[in-house]
Amino acid sequence: MNLLKDLNFNTENKTPLYLQIANCITDNIARGNIKNDTKLPSINVFSKEYNVSRDTVEKAYKVLKSKSIIVGKKGLGSFINTNELVSKASVLFLINKLSPYKLKVYDAFINRIGDDYHTDFEVYHCNESLFLSLIDKNLNKYDYYVIMPHFKILSPEEASIKSESTKLINSIPSNKIILLDNNDMNIDGDIIEIYQDFENDIYRSLKEGFNKIKKYNKINLIISKGETYPYLNKICNGFIKFCNEFSFDFKIINKVDESEIIEPGNLFITITDDHLVSLLDCISANKELNLGENVGVISYNETPFKRLLNIAVISTNFVKMGESAANMILNNKKGRRKNPFVFIDRSSV
Repeated sequence: MNLLKDLNFNTENKTPLYLQIANCITDNIARGNIKNDTKLPSINVFSKEYNVSRDTVEKAYKVLKSKSIIVGKKGLGSFINTNELVSKASVLFLINKLSPYKLKVYDAFINRIGDDYHTDFEVYHCNESLFLSLIDKNLNKYDYYVIMPHFKILSPEEASIKSESTKLINSIPSNKIILLDNNDMNIDGDIIEIYQDFENDIYRSLKEGFNKIKKYNKINLIISKGETYPYLNKICNGFIKFCNEFSFDFKIINKVDESEIIEPGNLFITITDDHLVSLLDCISANKELNLGENVGVISYNETPFKRLLNIAVISTNFVKMGESAANMILNNKKGRRKNPFVFIDRSSV
């Protein structure tokens, strides 16, 4: 029997040896070096010829069997069991919530990655326990793990869970990890990371729009009370930094409704679309207010709805985020890259 070709693995690599073996076999299948129904060396033969332990080979074969890449035939051995789906590289795409922004990233990723990759989609709704469960049950089943790590932190207990999430992500081989959007997970190794720098992004984009913003006397940032995410704290920090540097009167508020007094000379920055709609309703109901003249609005994250209403935005490029992640996989590149973030000037300021 001819032994397998191009199996490149070593004991100094951070990735466990059994996963290196499984990955090498999968890569050879994808390149066409190993054909369907090819019989694999027995565990004993593989162990002897490649100088690895029987347990390591057995674990590698077990991973491949769990993904239906190989099948055992009683009395005959283990055989390659590829089909159109299995022969593709597999991706788990895990997002924190269903939103138009996150779906833009996913759609851009799918469009760019092409038909040679099979992608499964999961949502964990910012619930860290669900996140832990999804990662744990899918360990060693995918070639790539694309993760948007955003969690609510409401208590010391939830903060401790976050350390468990970091530990679990670190158990994935680093060459399979793609982190999107959030860069505070402190994941080890040579990974792919396309991130927003929330604190500096809002600070720099407001500076970019300073010539329009300077006509207002007061800037109000609207963030929902009780929603505690690390990225919201970073947005607040960047906002405060800008206001202090340019000596703006400012306020952080939780909502805007009919009871809120909206005075001329105020600029509002909304994070959620719900707050934007409520704010626009209040402004339109006050005949003394003229949007873009004596009251201003800037919204966080670009959408077609905001383009249609001519609302100024500060936003990352979600399409670029998805495309960049796919391009780095396709080109076998690693590294951390900040995603573009801009101020889009419109008539609401």
